[in-house]
Amino acid sequence: MKKNKRASLYDPYLDTLGGGEKYILSVLKALSEKGTEIDVFWNKNLSYEIRARFSLNFKINWRPVEEISSSFRAWQALRHYDYFFYVTDGSYFASSAKKNFVYAMVPDKNLYRLDLVNKIKLHNYKFITHSNLTQTWLKKFGLKSEVILPCLDDKLLLGLSLKKERVILTVGRFFRHLHSKRQDVAIKTFKQLKKTSSLFEDYKLVLAGGFKKEDKSYFSELKKLADSDKSIIFKTNVSISELHKFYKRASYYWHFAGYGVDEKKHPEAVEHLGITPLEAMASGCLTFCYSAGGPKETIDNGKTGFLFKNDKELIKKMGYLEINPNRKKAIMERAKKDTKKEYNYSVFKKKVLNSL
Repeated sequence: MKKNKRASLYDPYLDTLGGGEKYILSVLKALSEKGTEIDVFWNKNLSYEIRARFSLNFKINWRPVEEISSSFRAWQALRHYDYFFYVTDGSYFASSAKKNFVYAMVPDKNLYRLDLVNKIKLHNYKFITHSNLTQTWLKKFGLKSEVILPCLDDKLLLGLSLKKERVILTVGRFFRHLHSKRQDVAIKTFKQLKKTSSLFEDYKLVLAGGFKKEDKSYFSELKKLADSDKSIIFKTNVSISELHKFYKRASYYWHFAGYGVDEKKHPEAVEHLGITPLEAMASGCLTFCYSAGGPKETIDNGKTGFLFKNDKELIKKMGYLEINPNRKKAIMERAKKDTKKEYNYSVFKKKVLNSL
C-alpha cells in the first residue's frame, strides 16, 4: 500500500492570521487535496480560527513546537517529511526533509542575511514568494525565488452580488508597525473628502480588520481621530462571511499601506502584494491604492482600479468617478473579470503542485 506524503509548517507569526498566513496555509490545503498529510508546529490548535478567518477547511495535525526547538531536534523531527515550509523571522536551521521551502513574506534584508553559516543551512532550501515585488528585492539580496501568485476565496469570486451602498471600505489589521495599513490617513482623507465634495456627504467609511490587545493604543488613537463621527464605523475581528458582505456592499475601497514611505529605502514597509485590494476588485468595489509596492503590479491604473500619490489626487479621482456612472461600471466589470481569471483557486493549486 502506497504511503501518503507528509508536509509540515513552522511559522513563528502563525497566530497573527494575516494575509501571509492565509497564503502559506492555502499552499498546504492544495497539497492536502492531493492526499498529503499536513502537520503544523504550534502549541495551540488554531483550526477553528483558521476556518473562521480564512474559510480554509482541511485537516491539520498540530505538533508541539518543542519538537523543533533545537537544531538536533529539528533534524530528527523533519526527516520524516516530504515537504517542510518555514516562514523565517531571520533565523534558519538545517532541515532533513526531502524538500524544503522558505516562504519569503516580507522584502526585508534583515531577514535574509546570507553569511556562511546560513548558506550552509539553506543549501537544500528553495525560496517561494507571492509577488514579483518581493522576488525583485530577494534577487537584490542575492536570493533566487519562485513566484506563486495567491488565490482569492471562491465564495468571493463566485458569490452573489449585493446592492451597492454609499460606503467606502478599507480592510487591514489595526496595527502601526511594519507595513501598517494607515487607517489614520484613511480617516483624515475621508473627513477632507466630505468637507470638499457634496457628492459624498452621505457616504460612510467602514474600517474593518483584525485587532489584538497589543495594538490597543493605536486603535484608541484612531477612535480619537474619528472623534465620534457616526459616519466612520469600526469593525474588528469580523468573520469571513461578514467581511465578504462588506466587500459586496461597498462602492469604493481605499488602501493606504506604504503611504509616505520611501519604497526604495524601505520596501518592507509598503504593501508587498495586497490581497484585500484584489478581494475588493473581485467584489465590484472601485479600488484606490496608494501607488507603492504590490498594487502597482496588480492594478491596471484607470482600467481595473486607481493608483494615487496623495490625498488630493485620490479625492479628485473619486469626484470624477462619482459623476460618471458608465465609467464606474466599465472599471468594475473589468476588475471582476481579471481577478476571477488570474486569482482563482484552480490556477493557484495547479501552480503550487507544479512548483513543489
